[in-house]
Amino acid sequence: MANVGYIALIFALVTSIYSIVAYVFGQRKGNTTLTESAKNSLIATFGLVSVSVLILLHALVTHNFQIEYVASYTSREMSLPYLISALWAGNDGSLLFWAWLLSLMGLLVVLRKRNRGAALVPYAAAIIMLTEAFFLIVLLLESNPFTELSYLPADGTGLNPMLENLGMIFHPPLLLAGYVGLTVPFAFAIAALFTKKLDEEWLLTIRRWTLLAWLLLGVGNLIGAWWAYVELGWGGYWAWDPVENAGLMPWLIATAFIHSAVIQRRRHTFKVWSMVLAILSFTLTIFGTFLTRSGIISSVHTYSESRLGPFFFAFLCIALFGSLGLLLYRRKWLKGDAETDDMVSRESAFLLNNLLLVGATAVIFIGTIYPLISETLSGAKTELGASFFNQVTNPILIAVIVLAGICTLIGWQRPSNRNLIRRFLWPGGIAIVCGVVLLTLGMGQWAAIVIFSLSSFILVAIAYQWLQETMTRRRTSDDSATSSFFRLIGANRSRYGGYLVHIAIVIIAVGITGSSLFDVETEVTLTQGESATIKQYTLTQEDLSMGYVTDKKAVVQATLSVSSSGKPIGELTPEKYFHSNFEGSVSEVAIRSTLIEDLYVILMGWDETGAVSYTFMVNPMVSWIWIGGFVFLIGGLIAFWPDRRNPR
Repeated sequence: MANVGYIALIFALVTSIYSIVAYVFGQRKGNTTLTESAKNSLIATFGLVSVSVLILLHALVTHNFQIEYVASYTSREMSLPYLISALWAGNDGSLLFWAWLLSLMGLLVVLRKRNRGAALVPYAAAIIMLTEAFFLIVLLLESNPFTELSYLPADGTGLNPMLENLGMIFHPPLLLAGYVGLTVPFAFAIAALFTKKLDEEWLLTIRRWTLLAWLLLGVGNLIGAWWAYVELGWGGYWAWDPVENAGLMPWLIATAFIHSAVIQRRRHTFKVWSMVLAILSFTLTIFGTFLTRSGIISSVHTYSESRLGPFFFAFLCIALFGSLGLLLYRRKWLKGDAETDDMVSRESAFLLNNLLLVGATAVIFIGTIYPLISETLSGAKTELGASFFNQVTNPILIAVIVLAGICTLIGWQRPSNRNLIRRFLWPGGIAIVCGVVLLTLGMGQWAAIVIFSLSSFILVAIAYQWLQETMTRRRTSDDSATSSFFRLIGANRSRYGGYLVHIAIVIIAVGITGSSLFDVETEVTLTQGESATIKQYTLTQEDLSMGYVTDKKAVVQATLSVSSSGKPIGELTPEKYFHSNFEGSVSEVAIRSTLIEDLYVILMGWDETGAVSYTFMVNPMVSWIWIGGFVFLIGGLIAFWPDRRNPR
């Protein structure tokens, strides 16, 4: 069966290349038969790659250890969900999964029933198939997931214990789907440049594709942050690791692209902005893949070192410089209407938003590759820590969040000065009151006071605008206030889904601020019956037990009773796991989470006398980040769902 999977990939490469050629020549010569055969070849490519994926999945769940990939990433003791997730656990399998997602995206593009953008679809499909062909070449030449061993192992190595977490089931596929989804707007952008159809049609065609990719990437990043928080055992959720940055950068650029596309559709400006951002969002996904698979940057998240770096670097250069070259060649067709010269307008705010997001991405990019820059210039590899990224990007991202509130209040039409003051009165007043209250309560962190006050400004601004629009609808209809509220959302889902997304970003920003500036940490060593205190919590050592979860997996579990302000509130059981197939240990932290704060306990070690070492942390408002993530998901889904009045 392994040979069948490999042969299917060979045929998939043939059909993808034929699809590219047939689409281009069919369109250029007006040959509908050739174009239809290209479509059928694309469908065949999807079917062939699906066969390969199903064969590998079957091998994973049936323990076919003759296949090297199966022996490396699964074992008989693994449960079914983790056997399936092994598909994307390794280099070869994740690339196969990427190729399958890409073929699926291509299939959905060509099977679409709408007429909008029909002239662009063949060229866009050719670009998607060109990308597909690249991944198939990499799989066939350098990353074959069907390589067989010369012997049959009795059991496999299994997943790294750190990967046996719910995050492994959801984070990688969501992130990969977001990466692949950004291929579609890129493909239509290149198709529009190639055909000189540079009006707003290509943007309308890919609006929901872009939103879906952006949403998947955002949710994937948030789940990754949650996974790091509950699994890695250091008390944080974002370390500005190179691979974390590789997932964040295309999301930031895609965010700018979404805003730029809104302006282009409504004002027929920002045409170059939209093109450049569509190109950058895609090429940054390839850069992220290059980063994780080349071994040039050290990270806890990278795949094992491989020889894939030159492949992805070459493809990255071709995609980036080829696209920008075509953009430059078509520049005279990209002239939009005159840009606004009114500084107090939504267009100006969106322009500043784009500049800030691109600036933040540039800083993150430079910080991420700085070890390579320093090694090239001085011969010594120097890494920039989290403090660099926090100091440089936080002010930029705060400014972006503030712009979200300002844009809400300005509206599309420039209001009179009096009306503008009236709109800013309540949000500005609440922000000032919030700052004064925090100062009165003794908060000494100026950064927190500023961020909390600005957050209140944005939330009130959105609530004020939403309330105004709800009441206006109620006055012009017979609906109740509640009915008007929900009908308003149904009539313009993109607008009010966007409001929810902005609210979510504010909630996340508040959670990040609280957990970063007000966290408390202490290290203690306790023997049986001894207690230690952190803030209002008292933790008492009750037990330390050792045992085996499986024949290859041992666990050491500590039990601590916890009281808050003298009142018992339960027990926490931090653990350490040891696996015979892997060096070292994996910490399983214990967390007591509330809306206000998390009590976070890490089991560090123990000695023969029974003394146990811990790290205790109190992390305020971490739950707000996950709540904000849920609101982000809801808002994104509402924005993605087509409006009743204007389905797309």
